[in-house]
Amino acid sequence: MTAFVFVTSFVGILALVPLRKIMIIDYKLTYPSGTATAVLINGFHTPQGDKMAKEQVQGFARFFSFSFFWGFFQWFYSGGDQCGFAQFPTFGLKAWKQTFFFDFSMTYTGAGMICSHLVNLSLLCGAILSWGIMWPLIHGLKGDWYPAALSESSMKSLNGYKVFISIALILGDGLYNFLKIMYCTSRSIHARIKGKSAVADQPVEPLDDLQRNELFLREGIPVWLACAGYVLFSAVSIIMIPLVFPQLKWYYVVVAYLLAPSLGFCNAYGAGLTDMNMAYNYGKVALFVLAALSGKDNGIVAGLVGCGLIKSIVSISSDLMHDSKSAHLTLTSPRSMLLSQAVGTAMGCVVAPLTFFLFYKAFDVGNPTGEYKAPYAIVYRNMAILGVEGFSSLPHHCLQLCYGFFSFAIAANLLRDVSPSKVGNWVPLPMAMAVPFLVGASFAIDMCVGSLVVFIWHKFDNQRANLLIPAVASGLICGDGLWILPSSILALAKIKPPMCMQFVSA
Repeated sequence: MTAFVFVTSFVGILALVPLRKIMIIDYKLTYPSGTATAVLINGFHTPQGDKMAKEQVQGFARFFSFSFFWGFFQWFYSGGDQCGFAQFPTFGLKAWKQTFFFDFSMTYTGAGMICSHLVNLSLLCGAILSWGIMWPLIHGLKGDWYPAALSESSMKSLNGYKVFISIALILGDGLYNFLKIMYCTSRSIHARIKGKSAVADQPVEPLDDLQRNELFLREGIPVWLACAGYVLFSAVSIIMIPLVFPQLKWYYVVVAYLLAPSLGFCNAYGAGLTDMNMAYNYGKVALFVLAALSGKDNGIVAGLVGCGLIKSIVSISSDLMHDSKSAHLTLTSPRSMLLSQAVGTAMGCVVAPLTFFLFYKAFDVGNPTGEYKAPYAIVYRNMAILGVEGFSSLPHHCLQLCYGFFSFAIAANLLRDVSPSKVGNWVPLPMAMAVPFLVGASFAIDMCVGSLVVFIWHKFDNQRANLLIPAVASGLICGDGLWILPSSILALAKIKPPMCMQFVSA
């Protein structure tokens, strides 16, 4: 795993280095996330920013401590299956059985504070539609739509509907946005090429921009070095990946690395315009194509590996452009930025597999009824199965439902784009709706609690809310996340919580 992550990640760093000037200076793409990061960094270096930064750090520290010790406190009561505050039946036991409860997760509450209200309400809408309406109805058709003897975790049973309907929503949303970004990208590039002759008539750039451009170009990375590094890592990947995963033939890897720069450019350009990283959709295309080409014997593994290969390269290339935009606006040396990213990538190639195996050994990762469901692992594996076997693996009437939800995803996106903002802003996001279909409603309720906190805070003190919400949310997420490390060590040491708090019917 470390070798695979290492070769694919460094290829992604080098893929678009020669195009930095075109993206950042010539095309002046905004890269909203990179620009927002630069504005925040620049704000820290003013007298007012210094005072604001101290206040944010204090807010982060307080809620980090609260979140960590709350996770520690909860651990004492979780000594068994379905025990502890994470199983608190907030809305009653009947609702709890359909996963409608608040599980006191500070991670998801903090994430809900960061995400927009539309995302959180879309999650809740998906939870109500699936766990509140569809799954109870389909469960009532047990013995008619699917065999009564099958376990509900079987892909031929209720779990099949959950997985494939969520896939249909994700694919419909992804396909629409993919085509939309490609259209916007090609249209923008055509307009820039057509308007090249008017460059001489453009106004003189401000002095600050000229200084930024001068530093950005003076501290550039030689093109020959980037190209040589790309060829070197590509050659290593072409040799290494088929050895690690024999199901993926070497010539598929060659084609992937020939296409990666152009795919990376399309994705990075679209991200510069819209701030949307579509790497997962490029990966899904590779997954279906490779799974179908490789056949039943090798298709699932080949599709998943090819998906990871393309997604990693395309995603990291887009992230590099966001960081380059931040470096440009903060007068940071591009060489220092690239070197820092390379060091961070190398650390991640070691830390990420170790973290995965820590979770894998300490917790029941991938269990559909457990705490760590790994929903997208299930989704992508079943996409590969779908690419290999076609529609024969679906339970009864599942295909018709998938058609309906795929169409709904496209229609919802189209309605959001063509309708007035007063209407479009209330149309749910299909990609967000798809998540609760698999992981349950409690996740959506946690997120909505975070959104409710933000809404009330803005009503009472809008100025302080704008300042402190990102810091408070980050503290909640980091504190709860840090508690995972000692809890994993305790689990590996076979030390179990001393008590089980459980709720039963009277």
